[in-house]
Amino acid sequence: MTTENKIALVTGASSGIGQATAAHLRKAGYKVYGTSRRGAQAGQHPFPLLALDVTDDESVKEAVDELLRLEGRIDLLVNNAGFGVAPAGAEESSLKQAQAIFDTNFFGIVRMTRAILPHMRRQGSGRIINIGSVLGFLPLPYMALYSATKHAVAGYSEALDHELRTLGIRVSVVEPAYINTPFDANLMKPDAPLDVYREVRTGVERRVKEVLVGADGPDVVAEVVLKAATAARPKLHYTPGRASRMRMLRRFAPASVLDAGVRKDLRLEA
Repeated sequence: MTTENKIALVTGASSGIGQATAAHLRKAGYKVYGTSRRGAQAGQHPFPLLALDVTDDESVKEAVDELLRLEGRIDLLVNNAGFGVAPAGAEESSLKQAQAIFDTNFFGIVRMTRAILPHMRRQGSGRIINIGSVLGFLPLPYMALYSATKHAVAGYSEALDHELRTLGIRVSVVEPAYINTPFDANLMKPDAPLDVYREVRTGVERRVKEVLVGADGPDVVAEVVLKAATAARPKLHYTPGRASRMRMLRRFAPASVLDAGVRKDLRLEA
């Protein structure tokens, strides 16, 4: 699939996976626009960075309208904007915090998709790639809310691809494992911490930090996004780097073995 003169929009592109993805797409021939909540002055990135808050309907509309004014079309949308959550018991986050997590990680994708789909339908072509997570098919304890958002992303992406493929539009979800990026340095802490979880929460957080030290970098994800964007017959699910092994385990390992492995890896009592 040719990339010449194609327009790509990557949300959350000021750093990490989004920035790496924008760079790979640009190198492959796409004309790339990124987004961040604060935007950026000219010259700070090798691609334009539009101001966009995926939790704000008007902000989404303004950014999409601006891109269409500049280029007249959008061929690829990469929904990357989102934030991580520090390990915590599910009941340690208030309902307000849970809603905030979903508003960015899931409803942000819904807003962007709804804003861009009418234009892709008129074109009769387009690609949407949603950045999910292995936690979207292999949920971890003490990551319940984040896992839930990524399950929602996976389900939404699968249903959407069925709806749109006869209109010339394809949808894929890229589901990485741990990725060593600045994203992981600013995780949301639980706003209703409880003493009963303090010790295990601290232990799980320590273990996650250990794993991140040796984790893949964002380029591993960016390469797979480019593959999904340019494939003549794109797959629905892509698992970059070490995530492929987790997908195989989820598919073939007995539930009891997988369950024991998860607890052992996080150093939880059996």
